[in-house]
Amino acid sequence: MKHTYTLSISLPTLVGSALVALMCVACGHKSTAPAADTTDSVATVGPAFSEDSAYHHIKVQCDFGPRTMNSEAHERCGQYIARELERLGCKVTLQRATFTRFDGLRMKGYNIIAETRPEATKRILICTHWDSRPWCDQDPDSTKWHTPVLAANDGASGVGVILELARLIKQDSLPYGVDFVCFDAEDVGQPQWEDQGGEDESDWCLGAQYWARHPHTGAIKYGILLDMVGGVGAHFYQEGYSQRYANDVVTRVWDAARSAGYGDFFPQEQGGYITDDHLPLNRVLGLPTIDIIPYYPTSEPAFGPTWHTSQDNLDNISTATLKAVGQTLVQLLYSQFDL
Repeated sequence: MKHTYTLSISLPTLVGSALVALMCVACGHKSTAPAADTTDSVATVGPAFSEDSAYHHIKVQCDFGPRTMNSEAHERCGQYIARELERLGCKVTLQRATFTRFDGLRMKGYNIIAETRPEATKRILICTHWDSRPWCDQDPDSTKWHTPVLAANDGASGVGVILELARLIKQDSLPYGVDFVCFDAEDVGQPQWEDQGGEDESDWCLGAQYWARHPHTGAIKYGILLDMVGGVGAHFYQEGYSQRYANDVVTRVWDAARSAGYGDFFPQEQGGYITDDHLPLNRVLGLPTIDIIPYYPTSEPAFGPTWHTSQDNLDNISTATLKAVGQTLVQLLYSQFDL
């Protein structure tokens, strides 16, 4: 997964200080994060996204514990996600596979595929990952490095947004199909103590790599990846590979955010290049896919202070951030009729 935030495609380093000085973001408490930027609103469409519903689904996932591969919590949570999507009217398929971790460990897992209107020949993909990282290898306390991440934000938040979107679409249908895919084995790349400067991107995003080679349909026009979409103080700059492979989709989403009144959460500036689930979708499958992922220009690492730490818990989830991302996607989905 996103092991670095870099402005260079080939050099995995953090964003330079000059850019940092240009992009200042203030972090707030989860209950006082910015509300909708109504001065930016043009014409909102679609139903109201419930941030409380999304938060509930995040909490349920966290209640299982860290959803690390080969664990009981992983299996129970996967069953919960699949069951909820089926209850919400989706056609659900579990794409099972055995993945091999960087250290040779064999891991049984599955991508969760959910289709609305499966008969539709025009479709949009919204995806995320649902597994937890096995190590808090970015924690300031090195005694916690070998403990798994609860992954309230880095995993559960994207699933929470997807489940709430599925509920809305069931109640207020769209004239095209939406495919929700929750990728497994995204966050199993080698921990920082193993990194000798030769980290391989292929260690990450194993579920997305598998799906890109075995897609369930060829009717998808473009994709949107959600990653860490519930953090306190999050802002979503335009990710570099997204601009390279699917800049028109970037434009659609950031325009939707402005129209919905959440332009402050989606700055019209680039945040860096990220190794994430959208890369195999673009590079292997050729499916234009963007990454909605936060950038904290004053934080190190730039993914925010809770990334791959023991602090990635419910205390650091912001319902205001969930609302901004969710309502932006509603705005896009209910004004997107030119597929």
